[in-house]
Amino acid sequence: MAGRTIDDFGPWRKRLRHIIFDHNTPGSRGFDVVLLWLIALAVLATMLESVDGIRESYGRPLVIAEWVFTALFMIEYFMRLTVSLRPLKYATSFYGIIDLLAWIPAWIGLLLQSQSAHYLAVVRVLRILRIFRILKMMPLIAESDKLMRALRESRPKIFVFVFFVVTLVVILGSVMYVVEGPYNENFSSIPTSVYWAIITITTVGFGDITPITIGGKLITSVMVLIGYAIIAVPTGIVIGSMRETLRETRLATKAVSGRGCPGCGRDGHRDTARYCWHCGGELEGTPEAEG
Repeated sequence: MAGRTIDDFGPWRKRLRHIIFDHNTPGSRGFDVVLLWLIALAVLATMLESVDGIRESYGRPLVIAEWVFTALFMIEYFMRLTVSLRPLKYATSFYGIIDLLAWIPAWIGLLLQSQSAHYLAVVRVLRILRIFRILKMMPLIAESDKLMRALRESRPKIFVFVFFVVTLVVILGSVMYVVEGPYNENFSSIPTSVYWAIITITTVGFGDITPITIGGKLITSVMVLIGYAIIAVPTGIVIGSMRETLRETRLATKAVSGRGCPGCGRDGHRDTARYCWHCGGELEGTPEAEG
């Protein structure tokens, strides 16, 4: 299976592979548009079923719809495996895993006799990412790759920053336990006080725990000001890394296309690319050399 080529396929399987993986022909684009509508309707049905009033009135039709969508996504998943040059590559790729998660939660719920396990099927919404290929928005994927690279390069600095914040909230939470504990039953322990420090320094402020002493209120005011001040720190770190990433990739100006790899399902190949950047498989519709 791993070493098969396009010549090993019959006419119907070649045609089906073009429809599923090409994304440039009218048939393939129509297939993707229908798939997107099915995904949207399936996610909507799952969300509606979680509402008690709707489930009581329309529970049976929603359950039937859920299994219809599950069956369709199963068929589509195995069709992709059937026409893939490297089925294992596709099954373990990002899109392959998402395609699997589109239908397997329903069967997990059935096997475990769980009434709520099938709600995990809302992960189907991740399949909407295929719209990037349909609308030729792959440059946005390239931009997201730059963001992920900037985050990876910022990890050491962000780790130091997070360590500092954790240390700060532990110290201030302990101080608040000493200051407020004898007079305020809400600060009943150091872990509870640390929880208060976290929601205070992040400026969330649920209001379930509040200080009553003058010293506690003063510390709270200082923590809120510190919280607003440190919000900008990780942002500045990431932005600095992004600027460096953009500077390094400024010369890479060629646009990527929406061509997907039939082997692993990865997108983002240049118009002139002959092989997949991820698995090395040969791409469909590779332009012939001139001359």
